[in-house]
Amino acid sequence: MNPHYNQSYTRQQIVLVLQTIQDCVRESRFYISKNENRRENLDFINEYNLTNKKQKEILLQIAPEDFCHTLQNTKLGYEYEVLYVFCSEVMLFNFEGNEEMVDIYTKFNLIDISEGKRVVVISFHKRNKPIDYCFK
Repeated sequence: MNPHYNQSYTRQQIVLVLQTIQDCVRESRFYISKNENRRENLDFINEYNLTNKKQKEILLQIAPEDFCHTLQNTKLGYEYEVLYVFCSEVMLFNFEGNEEMVDIYTKFNLIDISEGKRVVVISFHKRNKPIDYCFK
């Protein structure tokens, strides 16, 4: 495992983090990155025709057992941010109408601002590298 990945969390700590993330999703205080650096997210959403409602459903289905690790943000000026990585299995229909089980790699940035927390979903795509689960 990458030495920059941190799995030093209790299940209860991740339950609380995930609860905060999913509260933000339920209250529409989240955004899935779809800029030019996040083409993989957009391709995934298009390949499976994931409406906003379906994207929300997928994010709300993530369980503590899907937690992989955290890592420090490497973007200049944002090195203080902790990013949370989960990988969940979800049954989806591709653009050809075929049903398939997909490992969805999600990376979250919890942002604490004066008006309340919000979540940026930095990664939302098919898993493209090996992962280690913390609680499985």
